[in-house]
Amino acid sequence: MLQVAQNYRSGELTVLDAPAPACRQGGVLVRSLYSLISTGTELMKVNEARLSLLGKARARPDQVRKVVSALAQQGPVATYQKAMNRLDSYTPLGYSLCGVVTEVGAGVDEFAVGDLVAAAGNEFALHAEINWIPTNLCVPVPAGVLPEHAAFATVGAIAMQGVRRSEVQLGESACVVGLGLVGQLVVRLLVAAGVRVVGLDTVEARCRLAEKAGALVCATPDEDGTAAVERALHEVTGGLGADHVLLAAGGSSNGPVEVAARLARDRARVVDIGKTRLDLPWNEYYEKELDVVFSRSYGPGRYDDRYELDGVDYPAGYVRWTERRNLACFVDLIAAGTVDVSPLVSGVHPVADAVSVYDRLRTGELPGVGFLFRYPGSDEECARPQGETARPVATPRTARGAGDEVRIGFVGAGGYATSMLLPRLARHERVRLETVVTTRSLSAVNAQRKFGFTTATTCVDEVLDDETVDAVFVVTRHHSHADLVCRALRAGKAVFVEKPLALDEGQLASVEQTVLETGNDRLMVGFNRRFAPLLTQMRERFGDVGPVSMRYLVSAGSLDGGSWYLDREREGSRFIGEGGHFLDTMTAWAGESIVHVTATQTHDGGDLHVVLGFAGGSVGVLSYVTGGSSRFPKETFDVAGAGRSARFDNFTRATVWNGRAKTVRRALAGPDKGQQAQVDAFVDAVASGAPMPIPWASLQATTRATLAAEISVLSGGTVRL
Repeated sequence: MLQVAQNYRSGELTVLDAPAPACRQGGVLVRSLYSLISTGTELMKVNEARLSLLGKARARPDQVRKVVSALAQQGPVATYQKAMNRLDSYTPLGYSLCGVVTEVGAGVDEFAVGDLVAAAGNEFALHAEINWIPTNLCVPVPAGVLPEHAAFATVGAIAMQGVRRSEVQLGESACVVGLGLVGQLVVRLLVAAGVRVVGLDTVEARCRLAEKAGALVCATPDEDGTAAVERALHEVTGGLGADHVLLAAGGSSNGPVEVAARLARDRARVVDIGKTRLDLPWNEYYEKELDVVFSRSYGPGRYDDRYELDGVDYPAGYVRWTERRNLACFVDLIAAGTVDVSPLVSGVHPVADAVSVYDRLRTGELPGVGFLFRYPGSDEECARPQGETARPVATPRTARGAGDEVRIGFVGAGGYATSMLLPRLARHERVRLETVVTTRSLSAVNAQRKFGFTTATTCVDEVLDDETVDAVFVVTRHHSHADLVCRALRAGKAVFVEKPLALDEGQLASVEQTVLETGNDRLMVGFNRRFAPLLTQMRERFGDVGPVSMRYLVSAGSLDGGSWYLDREREGSRFIGEGGHFLDTMTAWAGESIVHVTATQTHDGGDLHVVLGFAGGSVGVLSYVTGGSSRFPKETFDVAGAGRSARFDNFTRATVWNGRAKTVRRALAGPDKGQQAQVDAFVDAVASGAPMPIPWASLQATTRATLAAEISVLSGGTVRL
C-alpha cells in the first residue's frame, strides 16, 4: 500500500510501498478515501525535520534531556547509536481521514464491513491507503456527508475542544487569533453557537474567508487592523471587550498573547489551542485577571491508552464530551448543514503526489487552508487477519551444515530490537534476515531498510508458515511473548524471546505444555547479562568455590508517566518484566537452581527486595529500587565466598579480591551487556544443533522464581519451588 512518510534525520519526504496493517482486536481496518493535511502541525514537523541536528535539539529540548539522562547509564557510544537509530527512521504523517471499513476486529460490534467512517489519531489515521483504527477513534459518517468533508472531522474535533474549553455562552463575544485551518473551524463553531466573532490573521485571504463564515470583522494584526477589530468588539459589547480569546496561531512570536490581553475584557478567558509562544505580559494579564487555559487535542481520552487502545469509554455523566463524541458531533453538524467545510477545501491531490504537495505548501506556492489526499479505489480487504489458525505440529528443524546460513524471522522492531539485537544479527556472517513483522507498517519498512530483511510484513503467520525460516525472534510487548513462543515452537522453529517468557503461571504452563507436546525445547530467553564479557571474566578469576553470598543492587529509576511498562494489568509488573535478568545472572554465577524465594516491598510498591535460596547452599539478595537518582549506576553486583570477594560495577569495571591479591578489569570500549555474545551463542546452537545456551530447565526455574517474588510479597511468606 502507499504511505506518506518522512525521515526525521535527513528531512526526506517520500511515498513508500509499505505492508498493510493487520486487523487487531478492538479496532477496524479502514481503506482510506480522503485524508486531510494539517497545514499547521504537519508543516511544522516537515520543517523541523529539515533542521540541522543542533536545530532539532533546540526545537525538541525534551528529547535532549532524555539523551543526557541515558548517557549516565548507557555510555556515549550506545546512547549515540540509539539516538541516531531513532532519528534515521521513517515516521508517519497525518491524523484525520475518512474511509470505508474493510475488516472488523474481535470484540467490535458497532461497525460492519462497508461502513463509511471518520477516523482520528496521529498513530492511526495516517496518510496511508489502509489503516487500523481503534474503535474510540472512529465514528460513523451520517448519510449525505461527503467523504472529503468527513475527512475534516479530527481537526474539527480539535477546534470543538477549544470552543468547549472557552465555555462560551449564547450572545457572548470571542476573538480568534490565527485563521488557519483550525481557526477557520473555530470561527464556524462559534458562529453556530450564537457567539459574535472577530478574528486576526496575517493573511488577508483567510480574514475574508472567516468573514464569509459569519465573523463580524477580521483583519491583519498590525496597528490599523487590531484597532479595527477592537472597535468592532467595543461596538458589539458596549466597550467591554471580548469575553473569550482563542489562540489558534503557531510560531515563535509573542504577538498572539499580547494582542489577547489588549482585546479581552476584564476577567475574560484566553484559550490556547495552537502551539504558540506564551510569554505572558504579567501586568496586562494581572490587571485584567485573565484566565489562561489550554485545550488538549481532540478532547478527553486523548493520550489515555485505556481509552484509545483498550476501548474503555468515560461515562457520559462524568465526561460528557470525549474525543470520540467530539468527532461524532462534528460530522453531525456537517450533516445538519450547521457547519459548512466546503469553502475550506483548497485542493485535492493524489496521495502519490504527496512529496510535491508538501514542497509547494512549504514554499507558499499552494495558497489556502484545507488540502486533501485522494486514494485509489480498491475492493481489496486485508487478506491476512491476525490470529492463530489451526496448523499441524511441525517437527523441530535439524542442524544445518557448517557453512549454511541461519534464516531468521523477526517479530517486533522497537527501540531495543533495533538498537541492541538487529545490528548484531545484520552483521553476523551466518545470519540471513528473512522477514520482519511489526504491528505498524512503517516500523517494518524501517527495519527492512536498515537491516536488509528480504520481506517486511504485519502478519505473523508469514513467518510461522515459512518453512525456510530456521529461528524466530520474539521482541514484542510482554503480554504477547508466551503466545508467540507457543505458536513458533509448534511451527518447528527455534525461538529467541526477550524477557519475560511469561507474565503468570498460566502463561508459563502453556509454554511448558507446548514443549511437552511438540518435543521442541529449542528456546532461549534474552537473559544477556550472563554473557557480558566483563562479568564472565570476573567469574573465571573468582573461581569455583563452595556456597557464595551474592548481592545485586538494581537502581532502575522512575518511568515516564506514559510508559507502557506502567500498564500492569496488560503487561505485568515492572519487576516481572525485568527481574529475570538478575535472577538468571545469580543462577549462572552460583551454578545452582533457586529453591526458595522470600520477598518484601516498600509501602508505595516501588522497591522490591528478594532473598533467594539456592540448591547448593548459596544465598542471593536482589534489591530492585526505583526511587533513586537517575545519575546513580544502574547495576552493582557483589559476590563473597571462601575468602574471596568480587564487585561488578555497571558493566564498566570488575574487581576481584583473593587473599592479598586484587585484580581490576575495565571495559575500555564502553559498557557491554552481553548482547553480542548472546546472539552468537544462539546462532551457533541453531546452526549446529547443539543444546541451547541456557538449558530449558533453567529458563523455567528463573521464570518461576521471578513470579514467586510477587507471590511472596502478597502472601508474606516464603515460596518454595
